[in-house]
Amino acid sequence: MGKDRDGSPFAHKPKVPIVMSTPENLEILYEDNHLIAVNKRSSDIVQGDITNDRTLDNVIREYLRVKYNKSGEAWLGTIHRIDRPVSGVILYAKTSKCLSRMMKAFKHREVAKTYWAVVKGTPPEEQGHVINWLKKNEERNKSYAHDRPGDGRKESELKYYVLGKGDHYHFVEIHPKSGRHHQIRVTMSSLGCPIKGDIKYGARRTNDNASIHLHARRIEFVHPTRREVLRIIAPPPEDNLWDKMLELDEKVRQGTHDPRPGQ
Repeated sequence: MGKDRDGSPFAHKPKVPIVMSTPENLEILYEDNHLIAVNKRSSDIVQGDITNDRTLDNVIREYLRVKYNKSGEAWLGTIHRIDRPVSGVILYAKTSKCLSRMMKAFKHREVAKTYWAVVKGTPPEEQGHVINWLKKNEERNKSYAHDRPGDGRKESELKYYVLGKGDHYHFVEIHPKSGRHHQIRVTMSSLGCPIKGDIKYGARRTNDNASIHLHARRIEFVHPTRREVLRIIAPPPEDNLWDKMLELDEKVRQGTHDPRPGQ
């Protein structure tokens, strides 16, 4: 039996070869003396697990060591995390000052994150604002959504916007306000709209490459040293459904009324 992208056993072995980021194929979205942003592949692991796969931060350290001809390992700080089966933009700090300031920005919810999701089922509203309380089961590495506070439950908040639909799926943009464990995945499932490929949260089957159709599309924040707004956008993986999402995004953007903030 194989392992799922969180490190726990999955029922179906991936049907296609898994391609992980390497120092040679790493997709850099932004880099300066303080920050580096990369487009994480859905196969990349941010935090070490029982699979013992090479973590993304170690890949980036090697990339930096070679690029800048360093004699030893490059310093790198992990600012935030993205679930393993999820693709998209992720930030790392190249200095301790940057790491401290960016972690503070995340803590105080001063970082605007935008995700794209392909979901099965019809969202209850075209535009939704969901506040719920999530409780994590450590043993199962899974969160559960509740509609009221309770012991061990943490408040979670997000807004979503339906960009369009296809024959089998709806295409949704999601703006999380908090950063709870599996927040988007469990919340969309609780709305009757599990993310494509996410069998942990209600999808009927896995994707061939063990990914799920959730992508960290954009991140926006005040640069920790230059004090100017920085917006970083990550192209989605090559996939017919993501191509459809790009088309819908452009169509909504060019329309008379785009309901999404910051467009």
